[in-house]
Amino acid sequence: MEDYFVFFIIGFLAQVIDGALGMAYGLITTSFLLNFGVPPANASAITHAAECITTGFSAFAHHQLGNVNKALFFKLLVPGMIGAVFGVFMLTHVDPNIIKPVIAVYLLVMGIIVIIKAFTVFPPAAASRHLIPLGFGGAFMDAIGGGGWGSIVTSTLLARGHDARTTIGSVNAVEVFIAATASITFFFSSVIIGWQAVAALALGGAIASPFGALLCKYIPVRALLFTVGLLIIGLSFRTLWLSLYQ
Repeated sequence: MEDYFVFFIIGFLAQVIDGALGMAYGLITTSFLLNFGVPPANASAITHAAECITTGFSAFAHHQLGNVNKALFFKLLVPGMIGAVFGVFMLTHVDPNIIKPVIAVYLLVMGIIVIIKAFTVFPPAAASRHLIPLGFGGAFMDAIGGGGWGSIVTSTLLARGHDARTTIGSVNAVEVFIAATASITFFFSSVIIGWQAVAALALGGAIASPFGALLCKYIPVRALLFTVGLLIIGLSFRTLWLSLYQ
C-alpha cells in the first residue's frame, strides 16, 4: 500500500509539471519506475496507460481554458499516432540506449534556444511547417523512452516562436491519443502492464491536471519559457549522462 501511495504522489507532481509546461510526466514516471527495477518496455507501457487518464483530464482543462489551437492539434495528431506505433515496435525489438544520446543532445540545444527566446521578442510563427515529421518523431521517441513527447514537440515549437500557452495546451491535448495508441500497441505486443501502479499514477495525475492548466494560463510567458528551457536542459543532461556512463 505504501508503494501505491508513492505512485500517487509521483503521478500528482508529474502531472502538475506536465500540465503547466507541456512536458515531463512520462519522463518523471518512467524514471521512477526504472529505479524500482521495472524493465524499460514495461515502464513505458505503465506510463502510457496512466497517461490515457491523466492527459485526458489535462486536455479537457486546457480546452476549457482556451489553451488549444485546433489547427496545430490536428496537424500533429495522425503523425503522432503513427509514430507511437513504430516507437513501441522499436522498443520491443531494439535496445533503446542506442538512440538516447542523440535525442539528449538535440533536446539540450532546444532548451538553450528556448531560454534565449524567453528574453527576445519574436512574432508568433505559423503552425504549418514540418509538423508531420515533428509529430511522428516526438511520438516515436516518447514510446521508446517512456516519455519525451512534450519535451521534443513543445520545445521545438517554442524554439520556432510559437505562442507558449496554446503550444503547451495543444501538444498536451494530442498526447491523449499518443498515449492511447501506445498503450493499445503495447497490449497487442504482449507487454505486461501493472494495472495497480497505473491506477495510482492515473489517480494522482487526474487530480493534479486542473492545477497544471491553470498555471499554464496565468504564469507570464517569459517565466514559462525560461522554466521550460531549464527543465529541458536538466532532463537532457541527465539522459545523456545515464546513456553514456551507466
